[in-house]
Amino acid sequence: MKYLHNIGTYFIMIKDMFRKPTKWSVLKTLILKDIDDLIIGSLGIVAFIAFFVGGVVAIQTSLNISNPLIPKYLVGFATRQSIILEFAPTFISIIMAGKVGSFITSSIGTMRVTEQIDALEVMGINAINYLVFPKFIALTLYPFVISIAMFLGILGGLAACVYGGYGTLEDYIEGVQNDFIPFHMAYAFIKTMVFAFILATIPSFYGYFMKGGALEVGKASTTSFVWTSVVIILLNFLLTSLLLG
Repeated sequence: MKYLHNIGTYFIMIKDMFRKPTKWSVLKTLILKDIDDLIIGSLGIVAFIAFFVGGVVAIQTSLNISNPLIPKYLVGFATRQSIILEFAPTFISIIMAGKVGSFITSSIGTMRVTEQIDALEVMGINAINYLVFPKFIALTLYPFVISIAMFLGILGGLAACVYGGYGTLEDYIEGVQNDFIPFHMAYAFIKTMVFAFILATIPSFYGYFMKGGALEVGKASTTSFVWTSVVIILLNFLLTSLLLG
């Protein structure tokens, strides 16, 4: 019953997020701050992880091609498919659930503990719109982060393949270009937008409705990370079945 109650409360929160909007002059400042915190602040870690994971995928693929009949361009092809279809949209989102999700939960949870949310409600402000909606708008730029992860992942594979002596530049580029299906990009960005919505709302839910003190803020951050990751993985399965099945 607790899970059903939480699911119902979550959807009510989403409805309230669009009700009684905050003044645009105030909302604009909040959105710009959240873009800086959630999007720009995440570029460094995303770039670092994407580049080196792309390199690892290229090396692993190259080392597992022992049959001389298998073309060398398969390294570039496998790296591109792995990065675009799964690594960039899904696994970067799980990493962001830890970084961005914990930040959202702890910041809203701290406001709940220090009674700042109660003060907003006393002033007649829709606290859910004031706190959650700017994060939702900021994370509509999340595909920009994923596109950088895709580019750097493929670039990392290129660097590892060429400078590690696992293949030639021409073979890798041929593999990246070979058999490219444009819908795979659309599929990746559809998933990305769905995951962005989850990253904005589930951590906000656990921060907004938490009870207790400073210790409970930490527990809420952990719980929000777990459930955000679980929902992302489940939706990844459903979206893959619907869009590629």
